[in-house]
Order: sequence, then C-alpha cells, then structure tokens
Amino acid sequence: MSAPWLVVGLGNPGPRYARNRHNLGRMVVEVLAERAGARLSSHRAHAQVAEVRLGVLPGGAPGPRAVLAQPGTLMNGSGGPVKALADYYGVEATDRLLVVHDELDLSAHVLRLKRGGGEGGHNGLRSVSSALGTRGYARLRVGIGRPPGRQDPADYVLEDVPARERQALAVTLEQAADAVEQVVALGLEATQQRLHAPAAAPEM
Repeated sequence: MSAPWLVVGLGNPGPRYARNRHNLGRMVVEVLAERAGARLSSHRAHAQVAEVRLGVLPGGAPGPRAVLAQPGTLMNGSGGPVKALADYYGVEATDRLLVVHDELDLSAHVLRLKRGGGEGGHNGLRSVSSALGTRGYARLRVGIGRPPGRQDPADYVLEDVPARERQALAVTLEQAADAVEQVVALGLEATQQRLHAPAAAPEM
C-alpha cells in the first residue's frame, strides 16, 4: 500500500492564536476535517491528526488516503512534528507532503501552489525545511497581504483577521480546501493549472 498524503496546516496552537492571520494553514485543515466528518486528535508526534480520504478520483471513486495535521508546537517549532509524522506514515517529503501556510507576499485571499523554493522569512517553513533537510515539498500559499504603513510584519501576522474580512476569508478557506483535495486526487501540476489559470474575460 502506498503512503498517504500528509497535509499540514501551519499556525500556533491554542485559543489565543486561533483567528490570527498566521493561522490560516490550521484553519484550512479544520475545514478539510469538517468536510471529511473527521475529528483531529492527539498523535505521539506532538500534533493533532485525522486520517481521511480527500477529494474524488476521475470516475467518482473516493480520493486517496491522507493525514491531516496541525503541529502541536508554536510556529517556529513546526518542523519537529512534521518530520516525525512523515517518518511515522512513511511519507516522502518531496512526493506526498503538502504544507498550507499564510503568505505575506500574496494579496489577501489569493491562493498559489508551488513545490520547493525559499521560505520568504516564514519561520514555520524555515523550521519544516530544516527538519526535513529539503525545501522540495509542495506548499499551498494563502495570501494575507503586506501590513499597512510601517507596521511590523511580526505584529501583523499575529493579529486576528478583521471582522470586515471574515466573510471573504470563509470563501478563501473553502477554495483552499478545494485546492488541497484536488492536489491529493489529481496531482500538483493539474491543480496548479486550474488554480493559476487567469479568469475568463466577461463576454460583451
């Protein structure tokens, strides 16, 4: 039997951080667990996990096995649990790992998929790359935009998503969950083509 996909949502655990911009990765995993009717529970790898099937295969069959995970550490220590989970489930990081995270360098609510690349100052990604010994894993980047004025990005990411954006955020989280399901069921490249395709111009 092939290894499952490992889908990791980065963030900080606990109610203090639950609605922060920095926790969008964790929020996406929560949406996926709810869709699957699964409950995240404690794992010895110091994480909350749920074993599910994600997406729908061509022909309508249920999608592949996947492990949804939220590291139980603060963001800066995300790598330890991710490495432990990859080892436990036999997941090759450059093949079946997808990390979902907030992204300052994308406008709010924009989604982008990529494999590899740098960490862009994101401490969670830096920790994951260091623990795994590779940057070659897939990432779903959920845009939060840059802070206004001279606000410190470190303060900005730890603010709650403002009330005026929460309706749009709910839509973004559903779209991000769709993208994760498609990556697992159809592959990264096929999902990139769908997600990154320019919107069709309205007919005159």
